[in-house]
Amino acid sequence: MVSRTVGTGGVAALGAVVLSLLTVPAHAAPTAGPDTTELRKTLRTALSQGAPGAFARIDDNGKVHHLAEGVADRSTKRALGTGDRIRVGSVTKTFTAVVLLQLVDEGKIKLDTSVNTYLPGLLPDKKITVRHVLSHRSGLYDYANTLFSPSVAGFEKVRNKVFTYRQLMDLSLAEPLTNKPGASYAYSNANFVVAGMLIEKITKKPVATAYQDRVIKPLKLADTFYVHPKNTIPGTHSRGYMTADSTGKKIDSTQQTTSWAQSAGGLVSGAKDLNKFMSALVQGKLTSAAGLKEMLKWTPVNSTQAYGLGLRRRDLSCGVSVYGHTGTVQGYYTWAFTSKNGKRSVTSFANTSNNSTVYATVNRTLESTFCG
Repeated sequence: MVSRTVGTGGVAALGAVVLSLLTVPAHAAPTAGPDTTELRKTLRTALSQGAPGAFARIDDNGKVHHLAEGVADRSTKRALGTGDRIRVGSVTKTFTAVVLLQLVDEGKIKLDTSVNTYLPGLLPDKKITVRHVLSHRSGLYDYANTLFSPSVAGFEKVRNKVFTYRQLMDLSLAEPLTNKPGASYAYSNANFVVAGMLIEKITKKPVATAYQDRVIKPLKLADTFYVHPKNTIPGTHSRGYMTADSTGKKIDSTQQTTSWAQSAGGLVSGAKDLNKFMSALVQGKLTSAAGLKEMLKWTPVNSTQAYGLGLRRRDLSCGVSVYGHTGTVQGYYTWAFTSKNGKRSVTSFANTSNNSTVYATVNRTLESTFCG
């Protein structure tokens, strides 16, 4: 989610593609069991490519698979486990979208109404709707491109900084729109800053309260927290290690406010919680049926990916489509995806970032999990 600086999927490197909004039927549900042998091999490959640790937790219709390799802490050599809490980056966007869809269900906001109706004067084009921001079709510039160029020096400048939403939007609005509202998909963290502002304006409470009351408590998520503006992770957690741009040195990036992300990427969670969340979402336990249908209206991203409302669809080689989100903050790569029926879910993780080779490797855990 750090856009171009990580050189990975799910970010601005995907580019703006002028494609129409489509509702694409989901492919088949997985039938074969997960290939845990291949998963283990994939995690070990990630370690050979520079990740201190990597894991995958699969919840498969009542059966749980735990696979973990490497260390959570390079100093103490403590082994990484699937129970470690992690910074989940842009997986936060799905939580944010769920809250807004609940507000739609309650009649407090409408998807196809201008953002400026709720936040007067915020955006430069009144044609930008709530739906546009949730589907990354607003054209708002991704301020992360400015903050993290170069990536390490940029991170050190903001590691302990606390931004307001308005300051983040000022960074975005300092640049022109990248496309006309609704014209194309173009990933931008600014969209989910706007979403956070909408939540706080409508509920008249901090976004942290919305997550807690509307998602965390109802699902009894024991490892999920919105810690902003604190720069620490509570409880047993994996440390994060960002790879330096030129030297390849591993920089401990655990301590950070993630204030540059907030409602676009500020949550801490765990694999068990993320699997439970994604499963509950597609099974209709968090929104109305109509709300879920809106989330599953897809804008194509490329030949194997599409984006709904705060939700990704990945089309795998075996004809299975899975739903969820990826997440990147400095030192943390996360994948959280579930099957169409929500019965098989996986959270995969590597405690590194700024390493496109590791990203591509751990991305393959989806194939092993859902294609067998």
